[in-house]
Amino acid sequence: MTHAAPTVETVRALSKTYSNWGRWGTEDQIGTLNFVNPERVAAAAACIRSGKRISMALPMDSTGPQVSGGFGGRFNPIHLMFRDGGDIAMGTVVDEFYQGNDRHLRGTDDLIIMALQSSTQWDALAHIFFDGHMYNGFTPDAVTSKGAKVGAVGVAAGQMAGRGVLLDIARLKGVAALAPGYAITADDLEAAEKAQGVTVGPGDFLMVRTGMVGERKGNWGDYAGGHAPGLGLEAVPFIHGREIAGLAVDTWGMEVLPNQTADVFQPLHCVFIVAMGLWIGEIFDFEALADDCAEDGQYDFFFCAPPMTFTRAVGSPVNPMAIK
Repeated sequence: MTHAAPTVETVRALSKTYSNWGRWGTEDQIGTLNFVNPERVAAAAACIRSGKRISMALPMDSTGPQVSGGFGGRFNPIHLMFRDGGDIAMGTVVDEFYQGNDRHLRGTDDLIIMALQSSTQWDALAHIFFDGHMYNGFTPDAVTSKGAKVGAVGVAAGQMAGRGVLLDIARLKGVAALAPGYAITADDLEAAEKAQGVTVGPGDFLMVRTGMVGERKGNWGDYAGGHAPGLGLEAVPFIHGREIAGLAVDTWGMEVLPNQTADVFQPLHCVFIVAMGLWIGEIFDFEALADDCAEDGQYDFFFCAPPMTFTRAVGSPVNPMAIK
């Protein structure tokens, strides 16, 4: 028996079935972060057993994943010094703060020019629109040339902490990395839970490892926008049903590429971000965490990854931490 390929109507049906619009009020801007309450954050502290601290961020520099022009014009971070050791050595006066030979202290300063979603990052709920709306029914005029008036990344600054769970799908399948085009299903996620002895629950931050960062780091190729493994439409019931607070992945775009819908680009972004109000993290580096989890058998941890407080931004770089 054959099944018709999913289309935009499939995406619309999933969006309607799994919508969280109005669930926390018509003005809500944090979506699934409402599942994280103080009691769940306090309970997550029990995951800290050894005190190990593991970062899941890539270095933010010119060697990052945005190569070949970068999808949508994104580029790797550009780091510049506007006061460096040469200024100190030569006695260069760069501003009135350092004027005068009798003042012994000198300093260095730098700046970063970057697309906010060029490396390890969170998508804000204002990042994606589908059929003319973003999460909770807000319309495109909510995001102007000055940025997002609602659903900006800064609303999550005090929310991104709680229990984290890694589901290592690559290790489950016995491969270093899933093949490009592999669609992760609810069955895969449930099988990883069983194999790893962990259960994803309400308010959790779910990390899904494909192994793609480990395979591509240092030789990125078409990582940013090319064919990739990722979540498939078949995973939607699991993600919605577990009432997770956020979903983070080690791929550029979270979902399987090529997409399962020929007429909708990134259909899960439409379902997850727009309909569900789910916070999505991308380009996370799970390699050190995955090795540690496999070694000690502990796949849950205290997770902390607040976005930077850029006003009205629709994404933010982040240094996510797992504390075990």
